Amino acid sequence: MSSAPLLSVEGLTVGFNTEQGRVRVVEDVNFSVAAGKTMGLVGESGCGKSVTAQTIMRLLPSPPSVIEAGRILFDGDDLAAASQKRMQKIRGDRIGMVFQEPMTSLNPTLRIGEQIAEPLMLHRGLARREAEAQVLRVLGQVGIGNAERRLQQYPHELSGGLRQRVMIAMAIICNPKLLIADEPTTALDVTIQAQIMELLKALQKELGLAILLITHDLGMVAEMCETIAVMYAGRIVETGPTAEIFARPRHPYTHGLLNSSPRRAKKGERLPSIPGLVPPPGARGVGCSFAARCPRALERCRVEFPPLTRDGTAAAACWSPVP
Repeated sequence: MSSAPLLSVEGLTVGFNTEQGRVRVVEDVNFSVAAGKTMGLVGESGCGKSVTAQTIMRLLPSPPSVIEAGRILFDGDDLAAASQKRMQKIRGDRIGMVFQEPMTSLNPTLRIGEQIAEPLMLHRGLARREAEAQVLRVLGQVGIGNAERRLQQYPHELSGGLRQRVMIAMAIICNPKLLIADEPTTALDVTIQAQIMELLKALQKELGLAILLITHDLGMVAEMCETIAVMYAGRIVETGPTAEIFARPRHPYTHGLLNSSPRRAKKGERLPSIPGLVPPPGARGVGCSFAARCPRALERCRVEFPPLTRDGTAAAACWSPVP
């Protein structure tokens, strides 16, 4: 299977028009996802991960959102420059997306079967009756039993885990090349989380999917992702092979994230934490946005943002990297 990038995000900068003026939320973001591989986009809430995902899919209303710079290259198309008509042909067909809260993502007034069939009717021109056989097939593919009965049910009649499996069924029904999974297990309990991640791994192997996994769960990244991009305050601060970054994080933020993981703590020990909060857009300063929380910060860090500097196969944006 080819390892060439299927998705390349290059210099992506996204701003929002507000009453106080333009505020940048995502700035100079670069990463790529290879065909058939999984890349994890990781960071705390408020780092800009979901804005990045929704910009790739062109789901943010414009205005107020504006793509100020950059390209989103997907399988021969620059999605940043694509018209909404073009994006309607790509979304749900060549790119599928799974959102973090299936109860708010599914239409509460439509039966499950109708919602899963909709991409087939839109992109393949099938009538509802023709689509039903494929809907039954994909329900089995995502592990939903008693499919004929499930077709007639509404989202509120299903458990959280089943609703997320329905979302995955909708995302893969047209055999996309790329699946964007935005915190796909956040609303689920731990046992169901593990089942959903196993399902995504199995579907990737079966369908040859590339997956962009957006999460704050480092354990999930370790199990799922070949590569990782760590995001902080709207910028990528470290990127590279997952195993290398987990073994030797260079950016103090990545180092802090890994140290604060419960999986690394010994029983009875106090869990380390990163002091402070992610600065909101418009209050990130001119230097490194992590400087105020960083134990290794230099004076230079507060006045000049560091570029991503390669060290082997990984890269970090830091003037004072972890040795």
